[in-house]
Amino acid sequence: MGTAAAWCHRTGQWLTSHAGWCLTVSVGLHVLAVSVFIPETVDLRVYRDASPLVISGGLYDYRLLADPPNSFLPFTYPPFAALVFLPLSRLPWTVAVCLWQAASVAALFVISRCAGRLMSPGTGRGGKSHAMLWTAAGLWLEPARHTLDQGQVNLLLGALVLGALTVLRTAVGRGTAVGLAAAVKLTPGIGGLYFLATRQWRAAAWALTTACTATALAWQAAPRESARYWSALVTNTHRMGPLWSVRNQSLRGALSRLLGHDAGLSMIWWTTLALVTVLAAYALWNAMRRHDLLGILITAELYGLLVSPISWSHHWIWCLPTMIWLAHNTRRRKPLIRVTLAAWTLATATRLVPLLTRLEDNLPSAHRYPALLAWPASAYAACALLSFLAISTDRAPAAHHEDGYRTGRPQTAGDITT
Repeated sequence: MGTAAAWCHRTGQWLTSHAGWCLTVSVGLHVLAVSVFIPETVDLRVYRDASPLVISGGLYDYRLLADPPNSFLPFTYPPFAALVFLPLSRLPWTVAVCLWQAASVAALFVISRCAGRLMSPGTGRGGKSHAMLWTAAGLWLEPARHTLDQGQVNLLLGALVLGALTVLRTAVGRGTAVGLAAAVKLTPGIGGLYFLATRQWRAAAWALTTACTATALAWQAAPRESARYWSALVTNTHRMGPLWSVRNQSLRGALSRLLGHDAGLSMIWWTTLALVTVLAAYALWNAMRRHDLLGILITAELYGLLVSPISWSHHWIWCLPTMIWLAHNTRRRKPLIRVTLAAWTLATATRLVPLLTRLEDNLPSAHRYPALLAWPASAYAACALLSFLAISTDRAPAAHHEDGYRTGRPQTAGDITT
């Protein structure tokens, strides 16, 4: 054991000292991969082609022909998102793809760096080295890979949220950034729970105000499309794709595969939701008690992914901050933390969801989901529950912030609330 530990220590030191080269090689391999195996980036195509319709009309009638199971891809985001994506429609397709890819890779570094700063405030060069290593590895985790291949917006929104929480110094800036992310895509709105847990009341108020203001502006610019979306389409999960598919890694998707039918509104669903909520609440309370800022954030984000009716595998980019928390925790040698990190690694690095997707596509009937396939098809949900357990049982004190605050409150005297 001593020899293995020494070897791991030396390997870690070597990787840290060569982090820049590791990142360069990883990005180079990514560029080579997308050059040889050109991704379809169908979601980016939807953003680009559908966005002008927010002004002319017919935004939610748009359909992009794609491969099964989603043979026709609609625009599923709020109208404000279409306004944000409008500049894409002015760019040549190749330019749009290249810029989106570059921005998404940069966002992955921002996520890694900011997650490290939330966990260990005041990190210097070593923190940057770790961020480069995590970025190099994160490029090959399935949620990030799928986001890049589809041209999804997840990494950009994740970077906006994490960047706001770690870089911006005022409640106005933090709340506005999170509110804008929530106005583009509803799921980042769960990040507002972070403000409440860390008692950033002004930031929470600004997030809500910004999201509502952005929505109102979109309503002013596109009243018909806004009325359609907020009156009916926002709750219509069937427009997004088959809920039972392994591509959907939410709690409801996992239960639906295990039961063989949509688990929504059933007694099993409500019971399971209650148990998961209690576990997540305890994990959140423990992280708050320890002033563990990254633990608070990943608990909120993972809970949001679990309880959402649909959480496609590419939505689970929060696996990377979770893995950073597990790998750099002061009690990382605890069996539960090791098992949880191993589970996330196996589920995301082995591309389990795409593998199971190919098997699923050959099933004779979606209503008879084989148990041997249904259990591993719930991998992300299981990893999230393990993460809640790890955060719930962690007793190590969190690192002090360089400015003396441990609650994540705004750092200027005028912004501190009581």
